[in-house]
Amino acid sequence: MTYRAVEILKQADLILAEDTRTSGNLMKHFGIGKPMFAHHKFNEHKTLKSVIEKLMAGQTIALISDAGTPSVSDPGFLLVRECITAGIEVDCLPGATALIPALVNSGFPSDRFCFEGFLPPKKGRQTRLKELCMERRTVILYESPHKLLKTLNDVQTCFGEDRRVSVSRELSKLYEETIRGTVREQIENWTNRPVIKGEIVIVIEGKQEKQGKMGK
Repeated sequence: MTYRAVEILKQADLILAEDTRTSGNLMKHFGIGKPMFAHHKFNEHKTLKSVIEKLMAGQTIALISDAGTPSVSDPGFLLVRECITAGIEVDCLPGATALIPALVNSGFPSDRFCFEGFLPPKKGRQTRLKELCMERRTVILYESPHKLLKTLNDVQTCFGEDRRVSVSRELSKLYEETIRGTVREQIENWTNRPVIKGEIVIVIEGKQEKQGKMGK
């Protein structure tokens, strides 16, 4: 949390939170006692109109996520788009986001990269992976802990077992760790873990150009 973020939350008339229980602990820590309502992927369509009405009435509303930045694989895009359409000022404060630290920690090229967020759970998943395996830029994926091994196996099928991968979890938290190696080595490592916890970021090295042989 930045000082600016704490001040904005103290000044807001209302705080929209992905999970009010999780965010409630944060508000308590910083002594922020503002009204708080749930705003998540299951209700954001239904609550959008009422939130816009409050903003149009002059209220200042802050939107926060459980982890990361709103609208980046988190609720927020719909609200921001509607605010812009309605001429309501939107101010995004720099804050925590897992993809950049994971990219830097991977050691793969970071000047150009491809952020995919979460892969499709079923339909279109294999098609998307086949497209990404040809990507020369570093590829970044988000994944939940219980689907990590499935995704790594899918990556191995499409990218090959020797493609280098970096897996980070719990970034900026107490049990933060980054494991680097080939896809095959990653599968072996995470298969041997009794329990996998935390938010996961998978960083995949881009496809490398093969060096041709020079004739004599």
